[in-house]
Amino acid sequence: MNDIVLHNYFRSSTSHRVRIALEMKGLTYKYVPHHLRHGEHLEPAYLAVNPQGLVPAMIWSDGTLLTQSLAIMEFLDETQPDPPLLPNDPLGRARVRMLAQMIACDIHPVNNLRVLTSLRALFGAGDEDVANWFRHWVNEGFLPLEKLLASSPETGTFCHGGTPGLADICLAAQVTSNTRFDVDLTPYPTIARINAACMSLPAFQKAAPKNQIDAE
Repeated sequence: MNDIVLHNYFRSSTSHRVRIALEMKGLTYKYVPHHLRHGEHLEPAYLAVNPQGLVPAMIWSDGTLLTQSLAIMEFLDETQPDPPLLPNDPLGRARVRMLAQMIACDIHPVNNLRVLTSLRALFGAGDEDVANWFRHWVNEGFLPLEKLLASSPETGTFCHGGTPGLADICLAAQVTSNTRFDVDLTPYPTIARINAACMSLPAFQKAAPKNQIDAE
């Protein structure tokens, strides 16, 4: 397929997730960047595509708009099943979704750009305040995530067994975002180990923010 369009931003962790999934599935796509810090996602032309004014937004090959990274990735998994992002068994799928959502639903929403920007605009937060906020919510999420991963027999080289999937995609994208705020991974050896395994794979390397056309 070569008619897929991905509206995204190189540094957006949600965009990063979808890029990894597309690379894992071997799908080519047109990369359309929107600079979030310059407000390009709020321009009328993009709002006509995605009224939420958020990234990522994927235009599928038939012209259908899909937003929200978890929904996009599950759609990709259902329509392009090889390699799978979710296990075959119901408990395995539930576990992987649980791990992914601990990051995507609990850490990311309070640490995304519009929240960090609002901290500055509404409460006068400075750079160090924002960094402390970011690190606090990452640590609040990573502490239980580390315990679950370290104690579960289902954890293997990756979050669930020996192949990467939905949870690993969310984990790797979050760890990459953490580097901008100097989050210490020392307390999270299992997370660090899984991230290293992910980043050894070509799909994860190609999708990394530093390798995108709009990287700064």
